[in-house]
Amino acid sequence: MAWALKLPLADEVIESGLVQDFDASLSGIGQELGAGAYSMSDVLALPIFKQEESNLPPDNDNKILPFQYVLCAATSPAVKLHDETLTYLNQGQSYEIRMLDNRKMGELPEITGKMVKSIIRVVFHDRRLQYTEHQQLEGWRWNRPGDRILDLDIPMSVGIVDPRANPTQLNTVEFLWDPSKRTSVFIQVHCISTEFTMRKHGGEKGVPFRVQIDTFKENEAGEYTEHLHSASCQIKVFKPKGADRKQKTDREKMEKRAPQEKEKYQPSYETTILTECSPWPEATYVNNSPSPGFGPTHNSFPVTEGVVRPRLTVYVCQESQQGREQQQKHENGDGTGSTFFVYHAIYLEELTAVELTEKIAQLFNISPRQINQIFKQGPTGIHVLVSDEMIQNFQDEMCFVLDTMKAETNDGYHIILK
Repeated sequence: MAWALKLPLADEVIESGLVQDFDASLSGIGQELGAGAYSMSDVLALPIFKQEESNLPPDNDNKILPFQYVLCAATSPAVKLHDETLTYLNQGQSYEIRMLDNRKMGELPEITGKMVKSIIRVVFHDRRLQYTEHQQLEGWRWNRPGDRILDLDIPMSVGIVDPRANPTQLNTVEFLWDPSKRTSVFIQVHCISTEFTMRKHGGEKGVPFRVQIDTFKENEAGEYTEHLHSASCQIKVFKPKGADRKQKTDREKMEKRAPQEKEKYQPSYETTILTECSPWPEATYVNNSPSPGFGPTHNSFPVTEGVVRPRLTVYVCQESQQGREQQQKHENGDGTGSTFFVYHAIYLEELTAVELTEKIAQLFNISPRQINQIFKQGPTGIHVLVSDEMIQNFQDEMCFVLDTMKAETNDGYHIILK
């Protein structure tokens, strides 16, 4: 019996030892992790959770941007809650954009009392059209010679200095402004959204554009190349008064929707706030060197000195043999047909005879070497040699019929402007 009584004692001792060891191990854990070992905030602070958290997008809701741009045009009420706002504009109408200084006290002190440069551009919203932007704009230029896609309404604008419009960039304008002073710039968009649709049978939806503003400060060399802020908004452009009709139609459609459906859409706001975006890749395409006199002493009136000289536009067509025959028949009374000429626009930047020769050769797909001389038909049918000085005295948008005459000395041709 004595032997039998020792077994429970041994078990009790073993069990007691195991309990002590387990308690000690728990006690060790408690000492390592401390009193808050089981707090969820401490658990979420572990590195494994921090790594996952770092992949989430930062919360920019409370981020204060240095500038804010407000387009004074109402947003459409037919836009869903989480979609980007859409604003309708009338072609050629002046719209105000307020340039607001949003800086906190002491933020960006290097621009205090100094000018900044803003570049406004109208670009395509659709990625497909962005890839072919150059071809799209060249086609628009061909169909609308002498027109611009984007213009500044300088008399209406306040606080802008040295406004510029590069003649080779139809969709872009730029100016200087002082953030500490009231600044409003008025823009006009001359293209309409349906001009860039693939099929034009009437009733098609127009493509959306973007109005984007990029702002820069001066670097140490005095060039406006240091990016400060960019923002943009989505727009559609209609023929005059078309934007008002579209806004009214959207509003009436929303009024007919059920209350539950209305909750899925944004309200229409009186103004459009441009939202932060990445800077445009070609934002520094314009000469960023400051013009003489750039500085904080400018007043609110625009300075027009230094604006790039506008190009010269001339319209030309090739006088065809068929046209001559039709004209002769008409003069002889053999027919009622008249000559029909198709004109092409030629844009001259340098205003030289060499440039005109190259443009004519390019237009008719021949080598400039094949053109020996260019003459202008003068009084009594005389041929006057076209010089640089003559081109510089051409009136803008002059029209010429091009005639060719075989050169006597080689295989080239003389061009005659009639």
